[in-house]
Amino acid sequence: MPRQYFALDLRDDALAIAEYERWHQPGHIWPEIVASIRAAGVSDLEIFRTGNRLMLVMDVPEDFDSAAKQAADAADPRVRAWEALMDTFQQRLPWAKNGEKWVQMTRIFSLGECIKSDR
Repeated sequence: MPRQYFALDLRDDALAIAEYERWHQPGHIWPEIVASIRAAGVSDLEIFRTGNRLMLVMDVPEDFDSAAKQAADAADPRVRAWEALMDTFQQRLPWAKNGEKWVQMTRIFSLGECIKSDR
């Protein structure tokens, strides 16, 4: 199962960061958001933070279609409301394309590949 990585920044404001983290705790994240992620075939999703930088890690099936996921999210009023709420805490990376929120990261190193090439 492929793993995808994305980056995004939060506004550099301690109160906003704490509130963003609170919204992502079990019991605070809207059930419709979890259902939407699962319906897209995502088997696991985690968000990590350092300072105001976020990294999202997502395990998806081989045939995962991110465009279809985005279209489904755009059609769901509850997902749109969640995204609007989260947008109040977030800021785009300077190199993000117009309309892009989470920017997909590119892997540049793999220990596993290095070990395989040593054999």
